[in-house]
Amino acid sequence: MPERRSGTGRLGPYQAKRDFSRTPEPAGAAPPAPAGQPRRFVVQHHRARRPHYDLRFEIDGVLVSWAVPKGPTLDPAVRRLAVRVEDHPIEYLHFEGVIPSGEYGGGDVIVWDTGTWEPHDTDDPAASVAAGELHADMDGRKLRGRLVLVRRGDGRGVSDQWLLLHKDDEYAVSGWDPDDYPKSVLSGRTNEQVRADPERIWRSDLPAAQASIRLRPPVVAGPSEEELAVLGELGNGGRWQAFGRQLRLTNLDKDLFPGQPGEPPVTKREWIRYAAVIAPTVLPYLVDRPLNMHRFPGGAQSAGFWHKQLPEHAPEWIPRWHDPDAEPGKTTTYLVVDEPAALVWAANFGALEWHAWTARTSDPGSPSYALIDIDPGAETSWDDVLVLARLHRTALEHVGVRAGVKLTGRRGIHIWIPVAAGLTFADTRDWTEQLSRTVGSVVPELVSWKWDVKDRRGLARLDYTQNVHNKTLVAPYSPRAAAGAPVSAPISWEELDDPGLRPDSFTIRTAPERVARCGDLFAAALGEGQQLPRLH
Repeated sequence: MPERRSGTGRLGPYQAKRDFSRTPEPAGAAPPAPAGQPRRFVVQHHRARRPHYDLRFEIDGVLVSWAVPKGPTLDPAVRRLAVRVEDHPIEYLHFEGVIPSGEYGGGDVIVWDTGTWEPHDTDDPAASVAAGELHADMDGRKLRGRLVLVRRGDGRGVSDQWLLLHKDDEYAVSGWDPDDYPKSVLSGRTNEQVRADPERIWRSDLPAAQASIRLRPPVVAGPSEEELAVLGELGNGGRWQAFGRQLRLTNLDKDLFPGQPGEPPVTKREWIRYAAVIAPTVLPYLVDRPLNMHRFPGGAQSAGFWHKQLPEHAPEWIPRWHDPDAEPGKTTTYLVVDEPAALVWAANFGALEWHAWTARTSDPGSPSYALIDIDPGAETSWDDVLVLARLHRTALEHVGVRAGVKLTGRRGIHIWIPVAAGLTFADTRDWTEQLSRTVGSVVPELVSWKWDVKDRRGLARLDYTQNVHNKTLVAPYSPRAAAGAPVSAPISWEELDDPGLRPDSFTIRTAPERVARCGDLFAAALGEGQQLPRLH
């Protein structure tokens, strides 16, 4: 029997049209946002029988929705037809996937834009909609400025038709066409790519907080035993076939990392092997993100330097991103590790540390993580670092926020919080500052808020300032340029209570076995982005 719902509430018409045993769409179970939170909106590009854009505003606990055949625009000279459709559940803010053929609205859907909005000149937008005119100030990834919806006629006809326009304000752009911006702001993919491989669906049978399921994060097979054997048998250099690419490797017998006491140095051959073996695990954290390479061509025992510009001699197949906003004399083209062979290439290039942007190339101005950096001072003990990490654990549990925690591979700890689309770096910076200052107030003897290291008196800094455009933190599983090649290793939250945990507990010699045994302990950072709750 079809799992249809015949509720009489505002979502009744939406639920009655759908069989939730077949469609991955949300059924409508999430509570409305707490009072005082910014109102949210979403625009979905929906390729159904007739392709169109769906414009949805959060109003009184539902998404009040219009179908816009040609899409919204920033061009003030353009008038668009918009047809009022049934209200949708709040969970639809994040819906992206494929509605099965034969179901209502069958076709592929992407989150074309999302963000927050404010009703203009009214505190009751529901009444404005009922009266037939809504003015909305948009703050999205693509849509900015004021949109106006005006109903045509009295709304009692067969179709509830409206006109949609953009005011001639500071955000207006003549000739602006939504079809020129085809990628999702949620996944960076086009409708065609979502149809070919929908990597996320909504499980209508699960609680709303758990219902967004990533089907297939970037998954690639690791190098085969035969490929690793070939790497072991190469001389000091040569061509190596791996991940479907021909890689030129050099200086494989060179010592790159000094050994820890009682252990031999780590050679470049061992380093290349690690990069290849760990690539399938680290890839989801690097895909679609510009990479800042910390290079040590002379090995970890020598001085390193930052290398951001992709060199001209890089092979043509290397994925790259050209920054359209690069200033004169700044980096114009970045390496983007969208395939595992690119990571091996970077490793051979002397990039001993991998520092990816916290924003994607599809939207470089918006973060996908909020970052907490527990940065120890000269007088901060490892036990002090663990105290600060445990206090953050408690604080995050208290406000119901999901995060991943990892060692830095040096002396500190990083916490990454996946955040919903539409937040800005200022949003994540302000929120993490408020959270960390609350934590710091519990143990003021451990924390300094001074910017300059010499002014901190050796105390730790809870560095919320990492939440800024083009700022990077070392990627999970990246080695650090130190003896033994320690790794910025993800840990479980429970391991913060393990008396045997050390800042350099895991190295490139032990991390692969740990991943094989425990899985990716940082996967919480890959989950659905979260709205950051108001902190009181």
